[in-house]
Amino acid sequence: MKIRLTLLLAATLALPAFAQKKKQATTLERPKLVVGIVVDQMRYDYLYRYWSKYGSGGFKRLLGEGFSYENTHYNYVPTYTGPGHASIYTGATPSGHGIIGNNWLVRETGKATYVTEDKKVQAVGGSMEAGQQSPAHMLSTTITDELRLATNFESKVLGVCIKDRGSILPAGHAANAAYWYDGTNGAFISSTHYMQQLPAWATAFNAENRALKYLDSPWNTLLPIAQYTESTADDVEWEAPFRGQERPVFPHDLPRLSARLPAAVQGALQATGEKTAPVRNLDLIRSTPFGNSLTLDFALAALQAEQMGQRGTTDFLALSFSSTDYVGHQFGPNSIEAEDTYLRLDQDLARLFDYLDKTVGKRQALVFLSADHAAAHSPNFLLEHKLPAGSVGPRLMRDSVQQQLVRRLGPGKWVLSYENQQVYLNRPLIAQKKLDLYEVQRLTAGLMLEFAGVTRALAAEDVQKSHWESGLLMNLENGYFPKRSGDVLVVLAPGWLESYAYPVNRGTTHGSGSAYDTHVPLVFWGWGVKAGKSSERANITDIAPTLARWLHIQEPSASTGEPLREVLGW
Repeated sequence: MKIRLTLLLAATLALPAFAQKKKQATTLERPKLVVGIVVDQMRYDYLYRYWSKYGSGGFKRLLGEGFSYENTHYNYVPTYTGPGHASIYTGATPSGHGIIGNNWLVRETGKATYVTEDKKVQAVGGSMEAGQQSPAHMLSTTITDELRLATNFESKVLGVCIKDRGSILPAGHAANAAYWYDGTNGAFISSTHYMQQLPAWATAFNAENRALKYLDSPWNTLLPIAQYTESTADDVEWEAPFRGQERPVFPHDLPRLSARLPAAVQGALQATGEKTAPVRNLDLIRSTPFGNSLTLDFALAALQAEQMGQRGTTDFLALSFSSTDYVGHQFGPNSIEAEDTYLRLDQDLARLFDYLDKTVGKRQALVFLSADHAAAHSPNFLLEHKLPAGSVGPRLMRDSVQQQLVRRLGPGKWVLSYENQQVYLNRPLIAQKKLDLYEVQRLTAGLMLEFAGVTRALAAEDVQKSHWESGLLMNLENGYFPKRSGDVLVVLAPGWLESYAYPVNRGTTHGSGSAYDTHVPLVFWGWGVKAGKSSERANITDIAPTLARWLHIQEPSASTGEPLREVLGW
């Protein structure tokens, strides 16, 4: 009897703990909202370069309360905006998701296509050219698609960015909506891939003409210009001025620079002497820090109107800031303009985090911040400081190789295109002449090596038949998709870049496999994240599978990344 009583007492005492465990097992914890932030062209060192001037609520709050992977890289080339956004959200490289660049040659038609171009859809709220866009070229699902699938499409997913590709690719195929900016009317628009008409709140937002209001004031520095000690002088030769501006210096007179008349109208007015109000160039806002502020304005309006993070299920906002890229391309990473843009972005991030605290709740939203690529220093800046650098002219390279192939193989258009640091050969012509494609690829690779600044050139056949586990050749393999990539892959020396205004070098660009293009920030913050940092190598493709583990959902269909164990607490 004593033994039976002891066993009964033990079983009774164990019941609450057993019941509690059972209750925990039936309650799935997820964040109320996920916010993915991609900063276009953000180098890793921007986290710290302007540290003394950042406020407490933006980048400093992210790093102080979040978990930072300090050694995060892209594991493929070329490093451009389209592939970068696709890789973050699919967990795959271009070899899997198929987004090999912002543009590429379609061999079946012999014409170039844009990464989100889709003539099967129509514009909603904007011009046809700006609105015929969708994620149709992306061959994989995204983490946003997988969240929609896992919740039987109850979760809301929205993409917001000034650039179409920065909104569409992260939002995925099954998103509720993706919105991007149309400079012809100053509105955020969409396409019939997502909706037949803009929701009332978006129409109301566009009616406020906020782009015009931002452009009604000059762009001057946020702080006294003498305090921008992290940057070069305001007037240097490697920065490009705005059209209509003599020198690239502050203040930038945005009201004057955005006031323009179409050439035909201007000529007609000059002939008649008639006066009229000028047409405003609303696209100019892209190349100012106020493009980021406008993007956040629209994103906050979307969060509020759609009640995201407040509906009892996990929602996802894919938010990309692209004015950093426009400013970086024009002025370069060492400019006062770039510094001022990041100081203002810091304020915009603080505004976003405050909104999440007040509406979704503190630590109820899971946020990550990264970049779609980084950027090289301006070549002339490096050369002035006796550092190795240079530039090549893509059109010159294309035309020169074409001429050399005519001399060796006879008349014909042998080179169809040079895009994404890849040569596209005329395969039908090669077959017609009964030449061996591999031999022509090797011949072309040899010709490319003759250009200054080119350190490697590989035949596509060699890339397909080989496999590398690390390094530059692995990056080339990961960036290669046979049905879309070129016939010869070109690698430039460190510090060298493609200049489409060659031999003039102003601003900067990106696209290489060098660390200055591949090394980007990665910070997780908010729901379930403990403060910390890691110097372990992380790949950009690890973000999506890490989110999948947090959300207890399937990783995207082409994902090859690995969950980041430290931030997950494993």
